Amino acid sequence: MEAAWLAVYRDVETYWDLYELAEKLVDLEDWLQQWRFRHMKTVERIIGYKRGTGGSSGVPYLKKVLDHHFFPELWSLRTKL
Repeated sequence: MEAAWLAVYRDVETYWDLYELAEKLVDLEDWLQQWRFRHMKTVERIIGYKRGTGGSSGVPYLKKVLDHHFFPELWSLRTKL
C-alpha cells in the first residue's frame, strides 16, 4: 500500500485526485488525533488516573492510542519522499 501511495506522491500531476484524497485522509487523521488529545486531557482533568468508564486503564490507555495511526502508510511514506 505504501508503495502505491509513494507513486502518487512522486507524480502528483498524473495522480492529482488520489493525491488530494491522501491529503484529505491525513487531514482527517490529524483532526481525530487532536480530538483524542483533548479527550485524554479532559479525562485526566475530570477523573485523574482512575479506571476508564469503558473498563480501560483510563488516561494511560488514551495516551497509548495517541500513537495509533488510521493510515500509517500515508505517514511513513513522508520519510521516503
